[in-house]
Amino acid sequence: MMIDQPKVRVLLLESIHPDAVSRLEEDGFQVESLRNALDEVELIDRISGVQLLGVRSKSQVTAKVLEAADSLVAIGAFCIGTDQIDLPAATAGGVAVFNAPFSNTRSVVELAIAEIIALTRRLTEKNTLMHSGVWDKSADGAHEIRGRRLGIVGYGNIGTQLSVLAENLGMSVSFYDTADKLALSNAHRCASLDELLESSDIVTLHVDGRPGNAGFFGAEQFAKMRPGSLFLNLSRGIVVDHLALRDALQSGHLAGAAVDVFPTEPKGRGDEFLSELRGLPNVILTPHIGGSTEEAQSDIGGFVANKLAKFVTDGNTTLSVNLPGVTLPELPGMHRIVHMHKNTPGVLAQVNRILAEHGVNVEGQMLSTRGEFGYLITDIARGYSDEVLDQLRAMEQTVRLRVLN
Repeated sequence: MMIDQPKVRVLLLESIHPDAVSRLEEDGFQVESLRNALDEVELIDRISGVQLLGVRSKSQVTAKVLEAADSLVAIGAFCIGTDQIDLPAATAGGVAVFNAPFSNTRSVVELAIAEIIALTRRLTEKNTLMHSGVWDKSADGAHEIRGRRLGIVGYGNIGTQLSVLAENLGMSVSFYDTADKLALSNAHRCASLDELLESSDIVTLHVDGRPGNAGFFGAEQFAKMRPGSLFLNLSRGIVVDHLALRDALQSGHLAGAAVDVFPTEPKGRGDEFLSELRGLPNVILTPHIGGSTEEAQSDIGGFVANKLAKFVTDGNTTLSVNLPGVTLPELPGMHRIVHMHKNTPGVLAQVNRILAEHGVNVEGQMLSTRGEFGYLITDIARGYSDEVLDQLRAMEQTVRLRVLN
């Protein structure tokens, strides 16, 4: 099955892995891959005629971008988070969004573990002194991580895996999450964020970047952390007040920090990085590389590209972030009609009535709804009139209609 257009145009931003390019080109798609992110104005200028858009964390797919996207059918977030995409606007326009919720989990967790050990042993400070020619052989301020308590804020895919590995290394684990999450192994669920902050030797954030989380962690939260504790943020830059973090570090209240994400990040590799945290000896700064291992990026590239390709060719929405999940096995020799619509009573009956009035037999059908929208896949025999499609498009509830050959 192929989309009813001669050549599917794909625009990939932010150096998405070549495995994604290869996978999409396998289906005959025309792929353009750019090294850097694009700002809103640049993306609006490039989005016309593009059917598939791939981004990572820097490119912002705003409502204005989506309004200018005259051909867009799907967006791939080649990462975990999707807060860089205006999901309500995408859904209202019938644009599917896919991400990689699991592919880089291990890479982020391993970086967190490495930073916890490096900070606890003061490796960054020792390394700097050695490069300056200073031999400072001392155990002062250096500790084992065994027996220390790790506080995890956000107990999703990354937080849970970090919890398991930390316990395997001899740490005690507490976690706090606004959702009701099952504690793994011996992890302790905290009733409040304050409880976690007051009891943890190390606090690590693994929350999403939704607007409501902006400024989530600031001076008040740092003050409640234990004196001499450590802080990590490998989630989203906007959730932390970096001025408050700098003050907590310079005052000695915090013994160290590791930060991988920032409120404002350079667009491309080699651009200047500005931050209030630069130059602090007890801080590890990394350029948003939590998921940047060759293994993770290869897995993400193949996973998200495959989801995009299957959506274009088969209409399948399994693991879509914003659309109901629907998968219908392919029937040879059929035309597939994909109908996204507003979720009101009687839509399925109305679609089937239009088909029946034109003598069109339904060979296969699957419907699912999520919130305000429904997603329907219908396989029918070839040879129907254009009037069938015209009437389906004219339905009051129709958001988008696609015909796959």
